Amino acid sequence: MIDLHCHLLPGIDDGPQTLEESIELCRIAVADGVTHAIVTPHIHPGRWENTRQSIEQDCENLQSELLKNNIPLQLGFAAEVRLTDQIMQQVDNDEIPFYGEVDGYNIMLLEFPHGHIIPGSDKLVAWLMKHNIRPLIAHPERNKQVMKDIELLQPFIEAGCWLQLTAGSVTGGFGEQAQHIAHQLLQDDAVAVLASDGHNARARQPGLKQAFNAIAGQYGVERARRLTLHTPAVIVASQFEEQAVAV
Repeated sequence: MIDLHCHLLPGIDDGPQTLEESIELCRIAVADGVTHAIVTPHIHPGRWENTRQSIEQDCENLQSELLKNNIPLQLGFAAEVRLTDQIMQQVDNDEIPFYGEVDGYNIMLLEFPHGHIIPGSDKLVAWLMKHNIRPLIAHPERNKQVMKDIELLQPFIEAGCWLQLTAGSVTGGFGEQAQHIAHQLLQDDAVAVLASDGHNARARQPGLKQAFNAIAGQYGVERARRLTLHTPAVIVASQFEEQAVAV
């Protein structure tokens, strides 16, 4: 499986704080069946001041450590970009790392605030799409406003956004309401990608297998493989050109 949303880099956001913790998380991911992981540290002005350049270097450093420790996990990088009024400037300054390009659009992991959807977010999404950037919205099922009214996502879907579900939401790890929204989106076949959003070795492990099995049992193995392998492989194909991702 390919995990498109996880926090594995040490000491740069709310994920692991030490190299040892990072390596432990990578071991957990491999044991769970993940072969490729895209590290997606937060880019959040005023809180997490990461950039494309810094993330790329940190990713290379961790990949070197994995090779030294014989951990067979291939890393790529993007970022979990908080929706703010600074995104346009960040794009212009080439500070945002994208997953890759699909059908002429660069794919960007976009995070709404957890408590609400900012008024005018639809206009920002329209600007991104106009500039050939397709948002992959991170864990929409965990947004408190969406939990109350799933229809709030419809304008973003119609605008061209894709949706990324958190594995733990599917299995109930984020509460009954997030699980309910997750399965409603799955029933509507509105989800593009399943990812772990792994942060630590305790409650937020970088694992997909349990959710894969739940989706395979309820919606079919092909759906589970599409969400964890086929679509992710297309999105990040350019990051692993030297060695093809087996699908």
